[in-house]
Amino acid sequence: MHDSAPLTDSTTNTTGATGLPRAHESATKHVSGQATYVDDIVEPRDTLYAAVGVSSISRGHIRSLDLSGVWASEGVVDLLELSDIPGHTDIGPVFPGDPLLTADEIRFVGQPIFVVAATTELQARRAVQRAVIEYEAREPLLDVTRALQEQAFVRPSHRMQRGDAPAAVDDAPLRLDAEQHLGGQEHFYLEGQAALAVPAEDGGMLVYSSTQHPSEVQKLVAEVLNVPVNRITVDMRRMGGGFGGKETQAAPWACLAALLASSTGKAVKLRLPRCDDMPMTGKRHPFYNRYRIGFDLQGRLLGAQITVTGNCGHSPDLSDAIVDRAMFHADNAYYIPAVRIDGHRCMTHTVSHTAFRGFGGPQGMMIIERAMDDIARTVGRDPLDVRKLNLYGGPGRDLTPYHQQVEHNLLPELIEQLEVSSDYRQRRNEIREWNRSNPVLKRGLALTPVKFGISFTVQHLNQAGALLHIYTDGSIQLNHGGTEMGQGLHTKVLQIVAETLSVAPERIQITATRTDKVPNTSPTAASSGTDLNGQAARNAALELKQRIALCVAEQKGAEIGAVRFDNNRVHWSDSDSISFTEAAELAYLNRVSLSATGYYRTPKIWYDREQAKGRPFFYFANGAAVSEVVIDTLTGEYRVLAVDILHDVGRSLNPAVDIGQIEGGFIQGMGWLTTEELKWNAQGQLVSNSPANYKIPAISDTPPRFKVELFKRDNAEETIYNSKAVGEPPFMLAISVWSALRDAISSLADYRISPDLDTPATPERVLRAVMATRDASSGGLKQADGGEP
Repeated sequence: MHDSAPLTDSTTNTTGATGLPRAHESATKHVSGQATYVDDIVEPRDTLYAAVGVSSISRGHIRSLDLSGVWASEGVVDLLELSDIPGHTDIGPVFPGDPLLTADEIRFVGQPIFVVAATTELQARRAVQRAVIEYEAREPLLDVTRALQEQAFVRPSHRMQRGDAPAAVDDAPLRLDAEQHLGGQEHFYLEGQAALAVPAEDGGMLVYSSTQHPSEVQKLVAEVLNVPVNRITVDMRRMGGGFGGKETQAAPWACLAALLASSTGKAVKLRLPRCDDMPMTGKRHPFYNRYRIGFDLQGRLLGAQITVTGNCGHSPDLSDAIVDRAMFHADNAYYIPAVRIDGHRCMTHTVSHTAFRGFGGPQGMMIIERAMDDIARTVGRDPLDVRKLNLYGGPGRDLTPYHQQVEHNLLPELIEQLEVSSDYRQRRNEIREWNRSNPVLKRGLALTPVKFGISFTVQHLNQAGALLHIYTDGSIQLNHGGTEMGQGLHTKVLQIVAETLSVAPERIQITATRTDKVPNTSPTAASSGTDLNGQAARNAALELKQRIALCVAEQKGAEIGAVRFDNNRVHWSDSDSISFTEAAELAYLNRVSLSATGYYRTPKIWYDREQAKGRPFFYFANGAAVSEVVIDTLTGEYRVLAVDILHDVGRSLNPAVDIGQIEGGFIQGMGWLTTEELKWNAQGQLVSNSPANYKIPAISDTPPRFKVELFKRDNAEETIYNSKAVGEPPFMLAISVWSALRDAISSLADYRISPDLDTPATPERVLRAVMATRDASSGGLKQADGGEP
């Protein structure tokens, strides 16, 4: 398909535009290099290039700042410090704490101090290196457990509870307690942070930004420039990946570029090189989790006290909501009769951690999945049987710790189906036998489920708008508030509009997300992009469909109920019809507006945070994965041999896009749990700061057997064509890999010991767990409190 291909009304039948495995709308552009990203935009004449001068210490104060060498550098045109900002200086997205520039206090290595504009990018980068800065350094706080002890928090702690959890645990026949440390994760989007600011009339600014949240960039740029929001337009056609790293973290660079553009009257581009992007932008939150649980002799949970602690870095950013979501998902798929969940938000002197696919949900799920394995080893049962025993069920076993009823629970059926299709039981027996005869290599197997809540936990973000134009040649232009970062959002929304109007998808052109077309948009996050923007676009299409139908009925002397749209035509009887193009022209000639806005807000959701009760999620997305691994007990090295996934996307809008999201999400989750290790030195400097020392999964890490199937069930809630969100939930299917590694290690003690294995489960950590398990096995088995030896 070519963008310039002429439109015809004899296009292939489009009945069922949704539900088909249509290619990504920009796929050809991606692979041919024709896709335009921020750094590809043709720059205005005399564009300047910016670079940021940053701190080299993680905690302390600036004693003196000499920028004379910067000013004297070749090509430097302008330099701005904190005092040069005409408007707001703190750009915290929800709570204050994120100064755009600092003139005094330093809170992390890489904190921006000043910004330079020069005639070339290289000149700007060289210039910032000539700053002479003297600091009064202090010892940084970098350890999350110490921060927890000192109650160094960026936001107050929060608690959810139902029943008397401490008493339930104390009275249980068996008890366990454990802790786990979970590493963070670098977003590693292929396109780094980038912004281009172009001055406009009346103090206005056109900002091209690689952002998941154009409206927030618009608002913050307006605030730092001290102009009304309507003077700023943000344009975002596509990102080369986001994963949450461009939800709030794109704003500083857009604001700095806009400040320089305002000061110089020239366009300014600010693009972070990878060596700056990694140290200067936030990561997935590392977490420190603990549990104390009570259960019966079969392994059924009776009570649980769970604590999740997020390492937030130096500022709140989005940490309040991220730790909340970790708390919302600390139960995952399991009913806990009496439960208390505490969530802490610790401050450390690192870059402020931020949104990342799953938004805290994966970190919360990990502690209860550890508990399931630990219970199974204690009572001598297969971990899958313990998981199935504890799943949410019918009345009396369907209430979450935050008092939302788990309705339309698909997991028992979904897990049963995957258990059979993956030959779980047979493979379990074969692996046990194989491990008995192999002293060095050990295999492991695990099936883990996912129950992930869909909606922004901040209620007002659950809304979206769209703008739809039909032109007299029958072509359609669509704009909506969501952003395309490679996930296929535009493709799905395009299909939705084509389905609604019964036209060929080729008729529809989706334009860049722009704040002057659809205002006050929510970020493209929380897996809600299609749910929200798809419904808004459909509502706009339904409005135009109704207007055209009324016009056709009036002009053709037909009943409105007889008018129907089908296969690029509009019918008013069994034998009479006109093309969609003719219908659009007819409406125009009869002065019918062919432009409409659409709006949607998610129904049913509410949450009382003071009471920790409510329905924060419209529905739950479900899935399960079986992973098989083999480890070398002499080195700790391992391979993922096979993965079987069954995932619930409701009625799929685009199976090709959905399966791609499931595969990609799983591999990214596997990277978080196995190879991707963030490392800071004692001075708070990120040492895993490049592709040379930070290992994301490669194509060679894809398991030889990687089978993905979609669970065939429409969403029971009234979502867009009864589909379900797919962006984040598959990420957590990768927990099965971590659980399988623990299973393989546990085989060294005949599955009677549940090993400690923090993440990422690097070969070094696996080897330490192997040695500890062997030592414990030979020295006496670790018993559950109250259990039998």
